[in-house]
Amino acid sequence: MDDGRWRERARLQAGMLGVWQLSRLGVTRSVMRHKLATERWGQHTDRVLATTTGEPTLLQRQWLGVLHAGRGSLVGGVSAAENAGLRGWSRDHVTVLVDDEWSFDPVPGIEFFRTRRPLRDLRGSRPGRLPVCQLEPAVLLFAAYDPSVRTAQGIVAAVVQQRLTTPEALTGWIERLRPLRRARLFRRVLLDVAGGAQSLAEIDVRRMCRTHRLPPPTRQRPRRDREGRLRYTDCEWALPDGRTLVLEVDGAFHADVLHWGADMRRQRKLATSVRIVVRCSAIELRDEPEAVAEDLVALGVRSCAGAVARATTAAHDSTTGP
Repeated sequence: MDDGRWRERARLQAGMLGVWQLSRLGVTRSVMRHKLATERWGQHTDRVLATTTGEPTLLQRQWLGVLHAGRGSLVGGVSAAENAGLRGWSRDHVTVLVDDEWSFDPVPGIEFFRTRRPLRDLRGSRPGRLPVCQLEPAVLLFAAYDPSVRTAQGIVAAVVQQRLTTPEALTGWIERLRPLRRARLFRRVLLDVAGGAQSLAEIDVRRMCRTHRLPPPTRQRPRRDREGRLRYTDCEWALPDGRTLVLEVDGAFHADVLHWGADMRRQRKLATSVRIVVRCSAIELRDEPEAVAEDLVALGVRSCAGAVARATTAAHDSTTGP
């Protein structure tokens, strides 16, 4: 017998229903088999059915993950951050946080992240809706275990820069999640972000200056080029002889030859007899900051210590977590 009570639950869950939910709502196994056989419904796993057919949407895949895992599981990681509004960090898979002791079959396109932390403490306050982890723990747990330290730093900075949370809120969750892998690294990143750094390159510049005792540069200084166009420089230092040294940091997009050529032309037009423009790559700034610092000193930036120390250990520690 099918009295239709499942329809409201399906509406709330983007058309995705757990087999156990259907049983509780009075839908028998024979009714489920009939709807599948007549292609009214679709089956995604042995635990989850869909009242629609065809390729599932992102929201349906998120419901699929939490319904398949069951028992308080939450959408987590970048998936949870995207639900909170994060832009530019899309992943092909959906991340679902589950209890470390639960056992179930894997699902293609779903990454199950196991944790011993109580899931009820991580859930956002959205009763009756898709169970999603709060933004701060979702991002910190993702960043703590992503293989790339660079990605970990980037997403922690991004959620603050996109005004989805604050350094204070993230710092509070670092304490609540103790022990948390890379916690020391995250605190340093948040100190830089709170100080006004707007990208990973900016964070690397601030870190280089701090490590090698260079004065911090002026960031995003508005300048008119020789054609009168308003430009913004990455970093500037006022030199003792009255000249200005400009450092432009080339990001990954400079692998595109057209962008690279246009950027070089732009920088040439910014150069004058009293304004020196030099360049480095974001990779060099990250991996060899001591070399960049030495060149800046050679060009006239005065080190606070009188010379640039080759602090290889300190530089390495600033780009890796505990």
